[in-house]
Amino acid sequence: MSEADVQGAIRDYMGWHKWYCFKIHQSALSHKGVADLYAVKAGRSLWIEVKTPHPRSKQSPEQAAFGCAILAHGGEYIVARSVDDVETYLRETNFKHVGG
Repeated sequence: MSEADVQGAIRDYMGWHKWYCFKIHQSALSHKGVADLYAVKAGRSLWIEVKTPHPRSKQSPEQAAFGCAILAHGGEYIVARSVDDVETYLRETNFKHVGG
């Protein structure tokens, strides 16, 4: 499964549960290490760095630094290799599927 496949599956899952979720497109002028997906629902936002299920698929130092910065400022950030990772995170953080 490619990273694009995992991203698509996560976006579908989030949309199904009424999250507004979109891909962050990278360019030469983008912030280095920004997460692949951003999702928001009921005032809660979540940055999602997507990786393939392959064990060698790892965050770059810039991606790890971005995640640390988000967490240090009280934001939510996860690395997801599947929809199950996102679903587990939302369940473990007691997010109620408000409106959906």
